[in-house]
Amino acid sequence: MSAFSLPLSGLAASSELLNVIANNLANLNTDGYKDEGLSFGDLFNQMQGVSGNGDPIQVGTGVSVEGETSNFANGTVSGTGIASNMALQGNGFFVVEGANGQQAFTRDGSFTVNANGQLCTQDGQLVMGYPAVNGAISTGSALAPINVNQAANIPAVQSTSFSMTTNLSAGAKVGDTFSSPITVYDSLGTSHVLTVTYTNTGANTWSYNITIPGADVGSTSAKTVTSGTMSFDSSGKLTSPTSPISGISISGLADGAATMSLSWNLNGSGTTPTITQQDATSATSATTQNGYGVGTLTGYSVLPDGTVQGEFSNNQTMALGQVAVAGFANVQGLTQVGNNDYQATFASGAAVVGQAESGGNGAIVGGAVEESNVNLSAEFANMIVAQQGYEANAKALTTMDQISQATIQMIQ
Repeated sequence: MSAFSLPLSGLAASSELLNVIANNLANLNTDGYKDEGLSFGDLFNQMQGVSGNGDPIQVGTGVSVEGETSNFANGTVSGTGIASNMALQGNGFFVVEGANGQQAFTRDGSFTVNANGQLCTQDGQLVMGYPAVNGAISTGSALAPINVNQAANIPAVQSTSFSMTTNLSAGAKVGDTFSSPITVYDSLGTSHVLTVTYTNTGANTWSYNITIPGADVGSTSAKTVTSGTMSFDSSGKLTSPTSPISGISISGLADGAATMSLSWNLNGSGTTPTITQQDATSATSATTQNGYGVGTLTGYSVLPDGTVQGEFSNNQTMALGQVAVAGFANVQGLTQVGNNDYQATFASGAAVVGQAESGGNGAIVGGAVEESNVNLSAEFANMIVAQQGYEANAKALTTMDQISQATIQMIQ
């Protein structure tokens, strides 16, 4: 009897649904896994004729699987504390490349670092992005592996300016002094501690003297590099000098570094002088300067836009690269190839590769992974429905078998 095909198609459909549910449950703890579901459609209805008023009389011929859909909603972000791990929240996929040069796309950001210092997946695929040269990222360049050890050292930068936030006591007597140190760096990255000594010379007037240790310049005693006078008004505001003190030259450095030329910025980053004279204890609350010594890479972190930022021992940071993010016109058109990877198809459209937080792409959370978005409660509810559907179709098949046997016995 052809009617056997109806419950058989229902059994097959319910079995497929159970397989999908079982696969979801199996990947409950798979990072970046996206919950899957099936959609069904009825098969072509056979025409049996028409009713008395001309309406068609049709009988269905069963059910079939019309398609499989993936739920690309964000999974829960779980912090790992591992710098190479990344969780992508929002649209997009990480771009990875296998040993054969073939690109794939994934939401699984449980990346690690290979022996060459390159970010890679757990099975060795390289994480692709935009390279950085001396801290400058070129988003117009071809995608390349992200190397987190490419800048093991950051070269020294010579100090050219400094600033100090200092108050000189308005109650000081003539001859009273106050000293404040500041560290600067030469062209070789060697640090030098300059000492600024202020001496009260009268009402609202102080002299200043900047010295460098004698050993730093091959001398037996400290060497004065510049000196001058400061004047304040009745409110304790610096009135002279009114512009940066430039031309502070330090030559003959013992380590062979180039001559230093420094500028003392008396107004900091604004227009208000950083040197004041108030009725309070003389003190320096802050110092800044724009140089630093040689730094070694101590770690890195991933910013929301995918920039891999290196952190160095001299408190400096520098971009090591930027992780690429790919988007698709139709994510349901992607095909799964295992290992949490997807590949583009004609249905999905070509990958549009860009950066996180731009072009509709989501943001990256560093030091974390995106967990599976499988809902355990929903899957168990779906399993019960699929099981009942299977049992119902099995009962229909048994009933048709009994009817068939009874019909055969009547004929005999």
